[in-house]
Amino acid sequence: MPSENPLVLDQEDKVLQIFPRPPILTSFQAGWDGVVMGYMCQPPYEVPEMFSPRWHSIAIFTHGNYAIHANRKLDGRFHRDAVVGGDIVIVPANVSTQVSWEAEGDFILIALEKSTFASAVDENSEEVVIIPQFATPDPLVFQIGLALQKILASDQKNRLYAETMANTLSVHLLQYYSARKPTLREYAGGLSKRKLQQVVDYINDDLDRDLGLAELAAVVQMSPHYFCHLFKKSTGLTPHQYVIRCRVERAKALILEGKLAIADIAYKVGFANQSHLNRHFKRLLGVTPKQLLQK
Repeated sequence: MPSENPLVLDQEDKVLQIFPRPPILTSFQAGWDGVVMGYMCQPPYEVPEMFSPRWHSIAIFTHGNYAIHANRKLDGRFHRDAVVGGDIVIVPANVSTQVSWEAEGDFILIALEKSTFASAVDENSEEVVIIPQFATPDPLVFQIGLALQKILASDQKNRLYAETMANTLSVHLLQYYSARKPTLREYAGGLSKRKLQQVVDYINDDLDRDLGLAELAAVVQMSPHYFCHLFKKSTGLTPHQYVIRCRVERAKALILEGKLAIADIAYKVGFANQSHLNRHFKRLLGVTPKQLLQK
C-alpha cells in the first residue's frame, strides 16, 4: 500500500505532471474505452512516490538493446533494474511506486481501468489481484504496445482495434501475472445465428461511428474476450477485420452509385479519411476507389 502523502494518479492529466517532458503521443483524445496510452522519451529523472486507485499500469520500454539502470521502489520493495528494450514493469492499482533512472530513454505507458480489466474474461469477475512486476521481458506485451503506438501515430479511427489489443493484454496479464489464474472456457462452435445477426445488424446500422469492443460485446451480453473468440469462430474474421470489410463493401456500393465524392464516402462509412479508405479498399478489393470507377 502507499506510504504517507504519495501522489495520487486519478486523472489522465496528472500523469503528465510527473515527467519533465510532454508525451510524444497520447490516446487522451482517441475515445478508447477503458484504456489510456502514452508514448514518451524522458531524460534522466526521479519521479515521486505515487499510486493509482483507478488503473493498472504497464510500462513498456522501447529504447533498444542496451541497459538503462533504474532504482525502483515497488510495493515497498527496492530493486536496481537494468532495463532493456522489450522489458515491461507492472504496477497494479493501489500499489505505490517510485523510480529514478540514469539515462534518456523512450517507453510506452498503458493504463487499464480496473473495471474494464476485471470484465475482460467474465462480466461477473471478483476483484482481480495483479502481482507487481519489476523489469522483465515479455514479447507479447511489447508487441501490443508497439501496435497501439502505431495506431496513435497513424491518426486513424481505430478504437475497435485498440480496445481489442487492450483486451488481449488484459487476458494475458490475467493468465500470467495474477494471483488467481482464470479458467478460460473453450467453445467448439461460434455465436448462435440469432446473436450473430444481432451483432451484424448493429455494425451495419452504425458503420459511420467509431465502434468499440465492449459496445459490440454488450449487444450479445458477453465479455469482450469470449465475444471476440466466438465472433471469429462464426465469421472467420476478428470484429475489427469484419467492420473494415463492411466499410469497404458499403464504400464500394456508394462509389458505384456515383452520387458522392470519394472523400465524403470515406467519412460516411466510418473511415478516418480518404487515405484510410484507399488503403483498405486496395488491400481487400485489389483496386483503389478511382480505379474501380475506371473499369
